[in-house]
Amino acid sequence: MFRQTLLKTLVVIAILVGAVAYTLTTGYFGKELVIEAATLAILAISLDMVAGYGGMISLCHGAIFGVGAYTYAALTVLFEVDPFLALGAAVAVSAVFSFLVGAVTSRTHGIFFIMATLAFGQMAYVLAFENKALGGDDGLSGVPRMDVSALGLDFNDSVQFALFAIAAAVLVYVIAALVLRSGFGRTLVGIHVNEARMRAVGLTVWRYKATAFAISGALAGLGGAIAAQQTMFVSPELMAWMVSGTVLMVVIFGGIGTLVGPVVGAVVWVFLKHEISSATPYWHIVAGAVLILTIVAGGRGLYGQIEFMIERRRTKTPPPAPTALEQESETHA
Repeated sequence: MFRQTLLKTLVVIAILVGAVAYTLTTGYFGKELVIEAATLAILAISLDMVAGYGGMISLCHGAIFGVGAYTYAALTVLFEVDPFLALGAAVAVSAVFSFLVGAVTSRTHGIFFIMATLAFGQMAYVLAFENKALGGDDGLSGVPRMDVSALGLDFNDSVQFALFAIAAAVLVYVIAALVLRSGFGRTLVGIHVNEARMRAVGLTVWRYKATAFAISGALAGLGGAIAAQQTMFVSPELMAWMVSGTVLMVVIFGGIGTLVGPVVGAVVWVFLKHEISSATPYWHIVAGAVLILTIVAGGRGLYGQIEFMIERRRTKTPPPAPTALEQESETHA
């Protein structure tokens, strides 16, 4: 069950303050890294909702991310729809697509569920890759950012857009936390722990799973729409299974089933990748080795391990006080 502990709150605040401070002091490339980390954090949070708390390990979230990006890009570029409406449509279309995926795969478990979600992701990838109206393998360029000049803001300014991406990541975290703390979230965890019992008490399990997947997909679609605005370009690579694999690694790396861990994992992953790739073209090997060490060390991830150590230290039973006879024996000794 999800609990917003003091440690989680402090970590979120620390990341938020650090991200804002870094955005205001770094150069253009640094701001791009912040936006990339924010969008990856949104995607990781959405995946942790269903994987960490619902037990649904998905290899489809990269495709859902891409559905949001493509919906926003297609509406604004091909049909000249207002970007705000396109953003809402991207969230809605991603939610509907995710609900269908969750409904169809709800009766599968384990490796069968993973492979079913992978199949859905590959179908979405092929549809984008082969669709000439969406640019085919060339993608779509010229994706506009939202016009917020009425508020005195300019999202074409890298600082303001980076702050917007950070704010969106915070909003997604809050939404995910509220959902998981609600009765729906507790029911989702109950289905994960004992699906047969939850079905026996009369719950329509497939509907809960599909709804959880839809909420998760809506958040992922929001991240995709923001990513499309960052690069002002979308391509089928956004839907490739490697994106789903990467975000799953990020969730595990940070700490699956913690909600904060995926945020930590996303930030560390983006900046670690940048630092290592600037030193060697074989950064995948180094990143893979770090992930393996994280799993071998306990599988709790970066944040998960810290939380585990603090909790174990807090609940550690102190040694019993010596009895009067033991005290007398030590005195004579």
